[in-house]
Amino acid sequence: MSGGRPRTAIGTYGAISVCTNRRKTRRTYTAKTRFRDLDGGLRPVEATAGSDTAARAALKEKLLKRTGYGGGVLDPSSPFTALEKLWRDDLELRKINDGTKHNYLEDLRLHVRPAFEHYTLGEMTTGRVELFLQREAAVSYSRAKHSRTMLNLLFNFALRHDAIPRNPVEGTSPLARPKGAPQALTLEQIAAIRLAANTWRTGKGVKGPKPDGKVRDIFEILLGTSLRIGELLALRPVDVVSTRKGMIVHVRGTVVIRKGRGVFRQSHAKTPTSIRRIPVAPFAARVLQERLAEMGPDEAERTIFASRKGTPLSPFNVRRTFREFLVLAKLKESGITLRWTRRTGATVLARGMSVGVAATYLGHASSAITEGYYIEPDEKVDLTPAEHLDRTLRPEGADGSLLELPGSELEEDELDEIDDIDEDDDGDEQASAAA
Repeated sequence: MSGGRPRTAIGTYGAISVCTNRRKTRRTYTAKTRFRDLDGGLRPVEATAGSDTAARAALKEKLLKRTGYGGGVLDPSSPFTALEKLWRDDLELRKINDGTKHNYLEDLRLHVRPAFEHYTLGEMTTGRVELFLQREAAVSYSRAKHSRTMLNLLFNFALRHDAIPRNPVEGTSPLARPKGAPQALTLEQIAAIRLAANTWRTGKGVKGPKPDGKVRDIFEILLGTSLRIGELLALRPVDVVSTRKGMIVHVRGTVVIRKGRGVFRQSHAKTPTSIRRIPVAPFAARVLQERLAEMGPDEAERTIFASRKGTPLSPFNVRRTFREFLVLAKLKESGITLRWTRRTGATVLARGMSVGVAATYLGHASSAITEGYYIEPDEKVDLTPAEHLDRTLRPEGADGSLLELPGSELEEDELDEIDDIDEDDDGDEQASAAA
């Protein structure tokens, strides 16, 4: 039994025939075929020219411009660079934080494109992707994870354009998280940094202006709020409310650095879940209150931490000073950065309450606490997270028992998320540290 003629695939055409049109003045040729459109229907398409060859060429040109030719704008024979260009164009239209877009493009430019720019999409096999990710993992877990994320974004985009039958990343081996990495600051490290912050540039013979204590206070407030550095630098007096039971801050902006514009306060938070009201640990609230007391009533809309010109402090400059604290505290080689204050807060809250509470407090998506948790914030915000942070991290009489508990797998996932989500908050911290 014969299977018959194979059906024309969607986005392709059948055999081309050419007929001659005899006219009094000249002879023309019409090339004809049937094209199977994206809706599955077969429809006639034709083109006329002065010769057999020209008619065939005109018809093929017409087919190339027809919507759906080859199943879409991409197909397995398309070069990887064609996918990259279309994805970049799509990225520009998406409502994503500029810092996130920048980091995506940098990961693409530095790591992914050099590895695959000479392949077609059909040549991007699971084996080739696996080998690439193994090489990336040999450099660092973080780099491999970012590259895997980029490839998933690209290939899922290709899937939506019917360019490939499956995402080759899906069959690759899970990335092995390095074990034994420090998860949080210890009380000894915190004490050493506090001492360094209080004594930095205070000895005899130090030239230049005396320290204004801003970075010292920033470190304290970060410990007592687990805010991102950009979120803290964006806080204004109007974002802070003191109640009978404690201080509440409303996170609704972030300070960012953008090429060509410099440092400025962005009037929206990093992500929708970053917009939140959180209680402040009492030891950090006291520091914040002292800063507020120095500001006038006409400065309610100005950032609490500002330069001499009244503009927001640069996260880069804050980090640079903090690294000098680390040198003075003999912690230069420890790998500690300001982001560790968030990791420390996440650790305290995850072990003292739950991973879900930690995620919500830090501004990550979580279903552990309902929307009602933040209704009528002045009365209804639960102060328990601030109490845990205060008991564990306050300058005097700190109880480090929560930091000494073993961490869970869920807690490690949340700490990984801190690194992944926060890396683009105000620029790559590693690049900043190397500057």
